[in-house]
Amino acid sequence: MTTTEASLPAVSEVARPAKKRPRAIGTTAWYVVALFICAVMVVPLLWMITIGLKDKTAVFDIPPRLLPHEFHWSNFIKGPQAIHFPRLFLNSVVITALSVLGGVMTAMMAGYALARLRFPGRKVWFYLFVGSMLLPGVVGLIPLFQMYKSIGWYDTWLPLIVPAFLGGNPLFIFLARQYFLAIPYSIDEAAKIDGAGHLRIFVSVMLPLTRPAWLTMAILAFQASWNDYLNPLVYLYSSGKWPLSVGMASFISPFAGKTPDWSYYMATNLLYMLPPLIIFFAAQRYFIQGLGALGSTNQK
Repeated sequence: MTTTEASLPAVSEVARPAKKRPRAIGTTAWYVVALFICAVMVVPLLWMITIGLKDKTAVFDIPPRLLPHEFHWSNFIKGPQAIHFPRLFLNSVVITALSVLGGVMTAMMAGYALARLRFPGRKVWFYLFVGSMLLPGVVGLIPLFQMYKSIGWYDTWLPLIVPAFLGGNPLFIFLARQYFLAIPYSIDEAAKIDGAGHLRIFVSVMLPLTRPAWLTMAILAFQASWNDYLNPLVYLYSSGKWPLSVGMASFISPFAGKTPDWSYYMATNLLYMLPPLIIFFAAQRYFIQGLGALGSTNQK
C-alpha cells in the first residue's frame, strides 16, 4: 500500500510534460505564423516611411537601402505644398464628416423602424435592403451620373453627401436592425409606461445602448468616404473641389506641375493616412465590441 501511494506522484509528474508538448508546439507555430503575417503587413508601411525620408535621387538605389543616408524631413512640407494639401484636406474633412453623419443617422433610424415598429411590408423592405447589398456600386454609376447632371448637381459635393442622408448604405441598415433586435422589448415597454414616444426611446434609450454599433458604422463610413476615389473623380470637375483622395493621384498628372517625385508622394501619402489611423486606434475598443456583438445578435 505504501509502495503504491509513493509511486502515484511520480507517474503524474512524468505524464504532464508529455501532454503539454503538443500544445506548446502549436502555440509556437501560431506565434511564428502571426509574426510572419505582421511582418508582411508592416514592411510596406516601413518602406513608405523610408521612401518619404529619402532624396528623390536615392529612391531607386540598387541595392535598395532600408535606412536612408540622410533624412529629408522637408519632404513632409514640400510634398503637401505640391498639391495644395490644406485645401484638399479641408474638402475631404467636410465631405467625409457630412457623409458619416448622414449615413450613420439614417441607418440607425431605418434599423430601428425595421426592428421595433410594426407596419405593413416591413419584411419586404428589409429583403429589399438585403438584396441591394448584392448589387455592385458601378452598376448604377452611369444612370446616377446622368440624373445628377440633369438636376444640376454635377461638379458639386451634393452627389457625394446627399445619398448618405437617404439611407445610402444598406449594409449599415442591416447591421442596425440586427443590433436593435438583440435588445429586449421590455425596455421599450418600460419607456412607454413612463410616457416616452418612439423618438424619445430612440434618442434616449436605444442610441446609448447601441453605441458600439453606430461607432463601428462611423469608422467604416469614415474610411469608405475618406478613401473614395471613383465618385469624386466622376462628379467633380473643378480641382478646387477635389478631396484629398483625388488630389493624391494628381502627383502623377500635370496638376502637380512636374514629373512624379516619389519622395514627396510617399511623405504626403503618410499624412493622408494619419486621420483614419488616429480614428481607428482611438475607437478600436468600440469597433471590436461592435463586430463582436454583431456575431452574438439574434438572426431573425
